[in-house]
Amino acid sequence: MKFLAVIPARYASTRFPGKPLALLGGKPVIRRVCEQVASVLDHVVVATDDERIRDEVLAFGGRVEMTSPDHRSGTDRCREAYDKVCKKEGREYDVVINVQGDEPFIRPSQLESVMHCFDDPATDIATLVKPFSESDGIAALENPNSPKVVLDAQSRALYFSRSVIPFLRGVPREEWLARHTFYKHIGLYAFRSEVLRAVTALPQSPLELAESLEQLRWLENGYRIGVGISQVETVGIDTPDDLARAEEFLRSEK
Repeated sequence: MKFLAVIPARYASTRFPGKPLALLGGKPVIRRVCEQVASVLDHVVVATDDERIRDEVLAFGGRVEMTSPDHRSGTDRCREAYDKVCKKEGREYDVVINVQGDEPFIRPSQLESVMHCFDDPATDIATLVKPFSESDGIAALENPNSPKVVLDAQSRALYFSRSVIPFLRGVPREEWLARHTFYKHIGLYAFRSEVLRAVTALPQSPLELAESLEQLRWLENGYRIGVGISQVETVGIDTPDDLARAEEFLRSEK
């Protein structure tokens, strides 16, 4: 199968303006993301709406496509960049992997896990989860900014929620992590190319609007989401404080 990785990168982040260009260990965050992804995939492109990010990507030898500043989500930006790549190259890819531009420590194993979901011809979309551990604590499990996922027996997503799912009836909450495996969603997505075009044309759905999770739109419309399970913790960067923690993590990795 032919895979293309698209890395959406915006400059105008509310909590951390200019985040893709922030230095992490002497390199811009967007460069570190590109290098991690390029260690697994031959075809990688950054999708941005900002000329400063474009110029930085070109300066380190990366590939970049300029996209509209009006996209509702990274998925929509990913679709526009994919269409531009196809037009320029005169060919299609089987699967498009949408890698968040603020995940400089994404692991090869995580990318490979999502790619392997497409070994099943029934998979339309793939994503990644990590089991919560007891050491994470109940506060981490209940954090609404950390969506949870319930899987079926074929490791496909049944539902995503900001609430804790499932609810363990008759079990004290402090025992939940010891009594059941809960899955934390990691925002790495991959789409069969025709599915990417289809889902970005769909209107927002009731469940998506309720939970503010775009993947619920896909489930509501019948798309099958395969799920890879990772044991690796990611270090995403949403704020300047996260960048400081990422610097500490980078030093610990050396």
